[in-house]
Amino acid sequence: MTLRLNEKWVWDFWFARDGGNYHIFYLQAPKSLGNPGLRHAHASIGHAVSTDLQNWDVLPDALTPSNLVSAWDDYATWTGSILSHNGCWFMFYTGINRAEKGLIQRIGLAISYDLIKWERYSQDPIIKIDPRWYEALDLEVWHEQAWRDPWVFEHNGSFHALITARINYGDKDSRGVIGYASSPDLLNWEVQAPLTKPGEFGDLEVPQLVKMGNRWYLFFSAERGKYSKSRLERNGVQAQTGTHYFVSNDPFGPFSFLTDNFLFGDEIDSIYSGKVILNPRGEWNFMVCNQFAPGKRFVGEISDPVPITILPDGRIISPKCCQKSTFTENSSYEG
Repeated sequence: MTLRLNEKWVWDFWFARDGGNYHIFYLQAPKSLGNPGLRHAHASIGHAVSTDLQNWDVLPDALTPSNLVSAWDDYATWTGSILSHNGCWFMFYTGINRAEKGLIQRIGLAISYDLIKWERYSQDPIIKIDPRWYEALDLEVWHEQAWRDPWVFEHNGSFHALITARINYGDKDSRGVIGYASSPDLLNWEVQAPLTKPGEFGDLEVPQLVKMGNRWYLFFSAERGKYSKSRLERNGVQAQTGTHYFVSNDPFGPFSFLTDNFLFGDEIDSIYSGKVILNPRGEWNFMVCNQFAPGKRFVGEISDPVPITILPDGRIISPKCCQKSTFTENSSYEG
């Protein structure tokens, strides 16, 4: 069954697998707000568990905004990811501050021993933006400081974070990149140059890096209103909201598009923030936030898993995507 809450909207989500249990963490906000556009300023992190990715038991909330006055995350807690290391679970998450009107995004860390009770590791952010590469808050260029949605993974004994960010030069509509930081221990982080090139979108949100077969897939979501002018001028590109992907032979790139078409996307913003995950049978599936219904009614629920297929050339298709999309071969863009 779809993950649907009677009294709350849910949207961005991420997973932690513990044995046969799938733990899902998701952004949530009360429907009593009335206007779903207000949900981002009232978001906390909810939690549910399943053995099959379809039937969910809701658990106590994982993380809510800090109750400390003027804390960096006292306004809302946003998207993150979870990693197991040395008997602990590390959740990296995004926070915003009330005094700053939520304009500046920062990344913090909470730790758990059971995936149920979470404690903030520090009252300070743990991965801090570096203006040598990334755009800090400049309201004449962009409406916020983008430094959010950390996707943290381990590779060859060290740790790496992929971050929704913007570079600090170029056309304002094309600065979206996947930012990068590395760490020897999950606690001390060095921010480095982005892993992708700019040019396509204003934002590349909720990244996820997964190795499928011999290739590394970097998934991200983008809104149709945040396409760059140069992307829109490319022949055959249609502005859609949904989830796309880069491909590389190495987890640190270089990354390139195999197609200009989204894995899942449409013109009515119906779906967003997709993630891939292995189901209990070891098959790759795709899950997504069901966002808007026809007529622009906000839905705010998380879909059942949908099977995907990887073609020999590396492109990914699903039954829905295969029926409605015509792939553009040999895209020349590289990120």
